[in-house]
Amino acid sequence: MNELKNNKSETSGATPFRRGGELKADKITMAHGSGGKAMRDLIDDVFIKSFDNPAMGEMEDQARIDLASLQAEGDRLAFTTDSFVVDPLFFPGGDIGKLAIFGTVNDLAVGGAKPMYLTCSMIIEEGLEIDVLRKVADSMRAAADLSGVSIVTGDTKVVDKGACDKVFINTAGVGVIPKGTNIGAKQVRPGDKLLVNGVLGDHGAAILNARGDMALTSPVLSDCKPLYELIEKLLAAAPGTSSIRDATRGGLASAVNEIADAAGLGVTLIEDAIPLRKEVRGFCEILGLDPLYLANEGTLVAFVPAEQADAALAAMQSLDAGKEAAIIGEAVEGHSGRVIMQSSFGGKRIVDMLVGDQLPRIC
Repeated sequence: MNELKNNKSETSGATPFRRGGELKADKITMAHGSGGKAMRDLIDDVFIKSFDNPAMGEMEDQARIDLASLQAEGDRLAFTTDSFVVDPLFFPGGDIGKLAIFGTVNDLAVGGAKPMYLTCSMIIEEGLEIDVLRKVADSMRAAADLSGVSIVTGDTKVVDKGACDKVFINTAGVGVIPKGTNIGAKQVRPGDKLLVNGVLGDHGAAILNARGDMALTSPVLSDCKPLYELIEKLLAAAPGTSSIRDATRGGLASAVNEIADAAGLGVTLIEDAIPLRKEVRGFCEILGLDPLYLANEGTLVAFVPAEQADAALAAMQSLDAGKEAAIIGEAVEGHSGRVIMQSSFGGKRIVDMLVGDQLPRIC
């Protein structure tokens, strides 16, 4: 995709820079990746039309960002990238487009950064219906608007039928960390309370159900959502927050293990405090899955000082994205680098990193 010039201060609306192309085909062909008119028509009629925003100007080979707009938000740049290969493309509560935007926005937000700009690169399989691609692009635009970010540059590649599964998306994100914000696993201290903003495993359950592997009588929706507003409110209520992670692939267990290992501390989880839907708990029991390892796409874990934990919990519960937030454990000096679960029956067990993959192609 030819890139979009970004300068919010110069325009109050999208300005036509040339006559846009229009697609004639119903499906993607190899010509749409050739670099010629067919590719330009694809870019104009699908991506430019969907991603059009006040930041758009002349088409160049790079996005041009005013440094003053970044410096006004903070003193450090946050930069991340992610790829998305979910199967199926559309699932209860979300789709690959929404996932690509929210996943990248949340990777910035958990570092305390304000997300600002995204890139979008797509690898598209020959034969994909244009209407499907347009639906994905429209979903990305809606998700970007909800997240307060602009998609400012990107690329398209078309591969032979069978070389990929419909469409793969790569996004990169740029955000700015406000001065004085310092969040990271190495900041965690003994006694810090562990909070989660909602129920676990909904995304993994939604994908499994969408694949037809489990006919749930009460369908579970993916928790796919942006977390910046929630994190902003959390940090205002608990400025001593030491670490935040989004519990995506590998679930809660892997996220907490990564923090424990980096901090050189142990973490104790309280099983009865961990929020789970009865539907998710039930199908995990039937299929022999552990909900602690199920993927989430709108769930975070945060370590905050004990004296700020109640304020942090109340702040999260005041928003829809955190209404089921809970305090589920704490960092301890013992069993360094290990996560231990205190079970409902009074026993203890080690909660290790995920080995292998319970559910492939979930994000």
